[in-house]
Amino acid sequence: MSKGKSIAIGFIVGGTISAATALLTTPSSGRELRYQIKQQSIEWKRIVDGIIQDGLRLKDQIAKTSKEGVALINELTQEMQTSVEEWKNAIEPHQENIHEYLEQIQASIQDLEQKIQEKNE
Repeated sequence: MSKGKSIAIGFIVGGTISAATALLTTPSSGRELRYQIKQQSIEWKRIVDGIIQDGLRLKDQIAKTSKEGVALINELTQEMQTSVEEWKNAIEPHQENIHEYLEQIQASIQDLEQKIQEKNE
């Protein structure tokens, strides 16, 4: 059972008990008592209607917020994918240059090792 229904049922049961207690303990006349019960029931109906309206507004707000959250997550995901692609495109040409530079360094080290070996012999 939803929380809103539980609250509404609580109000109705509480109101019924209050009305029965008022009937049994009140010293007022029947006409006055009926008038008071009618006024009280009108007030309870107003309260229950207010709770129902608040529940509906809350439901609508939650639905709206979740739609906005999904849209925001989708937008963020697309932005991240775009950023990763841009980063890959920016790095790719440099990878080749770095690889060539490392090969040159390795060749230089090998030349130095050969020169050192020749000198030591």
